[in-house]
Amino acid sequence: MSASGTQDFRLGFLTAVEDAERGYVGGLLVTNRFGRPLEFQCTAPVKPNKTQQILYGPTLRPYVLAELIGRTLVEKASVKPSLIITESADLLDLRIHVACPVASLANAKSSLDSSLPSLRLGEQTIVFAADRADDRDSVQAQAKQIPSDADLKEPFDRVREALQETLRTTMSRAG
Repeated sequence: MSASGTQDFRLGFLTAVEDAERGYVGGLLVTNRFGRPLEFQCTAPVKPNKTQQILYGPTLRPYVLAELIGRTLVEKASVKPSLIITESADLLDLRIHVACPVASLANAKSSLDSSLPSLRLGEQTIVFAADRADDRDSVQAQAKQIPSDADLKEPFDRVREALQETLRTTMSRAG
């Protein structure tokens, strides 16, 4: 809680990188409203086997990213985000498994879909799952805490760089 009695708005930046040999590695960076890191968590590589690829078909990527990687990272975090932002709409299904709102950065495709609840946050537009307009409304109430010049894309660069460093470190230990 801040001195004014309101809870500080914390952003979670969740993404995953795919390594051809080892599968997906996910990372969650929780920051304060100014983008300063409060906590970072990452997963071990998750590589679906051939049977899973066949059985899950086109739902495999959202399953791996949202249920296996995203939920694990949010559960492990000791500093809970007020909002989780992703780069991929494949992660919007994470909302089913976590208590806080989940949104993705708007891209050309989601910008064309006016049925998705959206909100301007900092310099970007974020979109919520079609059935989560209530999440947009709750985030909008706290959005004024985010500086209008906040670049919500930049933290993803930090997360990806940290994940690449983790992959390099684990490969050098294995080799």
